[in-house]
Amino acid sequence: MKLSLVDINGTAQGQVDLPSQFDEMVRPDIILRAVLALHNNQRHHYGAHPGAGLRAQGKLSRRRRDYKTSYGHGISRVPRKILSRRGLRMYWIGAVAPGMVKGRRAHAAKASKNWDEKVNKKENQKAIRSALAATVIKELVVKRGHHVPPTYPFVIDVKIEDLQKSNDVAVLLQRLGFEDELTRSAKKKIRAGRGKSRGRPYKKKKGLLIVVSGDCPLLSAARNIPGIDVVRAHELNAEMLAPGASPGRVTLWSSKAVERIRQERLFA
Repeated sequence: MKLSLVDINGTAQGQVDLPSQFDEMVRPDIILRAVLALHNNQRHHYGAHPGAGLRAQGKLSRRRRDYKTSYGHGISRVPRKILSRRGLRMYWIGAVAPGMVKGRRAHAAKASKNWDEKVNKKENQKAIRSALAATVIKELVVKRGHHVPPTYPFVIDVKIEDLQKSNDVAVLLQRLGFEDELTRSAKKKIRAGRGKSRGRPYKKKKGLLIVVSGDCPLLSAARNIPGIDVVRAHELNAEMLAPGASPGRVTLWSSKAVERIRQERLFA
């Protein structure tokens, strides 16, 4: 498969042969499996303290002639602790049991639970190749909701990796025809659920993904542009190429990144 090569001024400079990794058949089911595995492996462990609600002594005798026994007092047989006493008369209060004040939870979340999910190495690489192929299929990119120029898809010249200012990156993307996409990804909406009160009140759409060959000034230059992600070619995964397991993210490939994928046979 061939794509046109465009310089940083938007002028066509020829064509580039894409490596065989871009010829993979798009498999949404495999992409979904790889993305869910990434999500599960990023989950934070959470749970109640192992001793929560069990710190009180809740032992209470039910025998007739024991000291401190609850036998014959007409009270329910729940674990209790002594709150006060006078002679042989005890004043108990419920403890430990889930239905009691300050008692343990019935089925508390346990921090020891393991949410990790494994994916076969070859299956994960196939998912990445499938997501790679989807980025150069214009129908899938448009179906995902992105606004792309008529000339999409294309490969950008390696000089894009040398840009050092966010404004220069934004001007370049507008020159290439991604102005509507930048506007789309800059919008933010207030989250509908309880996440508003948990430090994540806003939601933003995923925008353009720029793939570079390695360490370069563009990694920090494009960091402050909303919705844009810049990633090194060898660090790609299914989630970056298909956010939310939906293949077809609009992607700009630098010519050197494409060449590195071919030479090093990444994800092959």
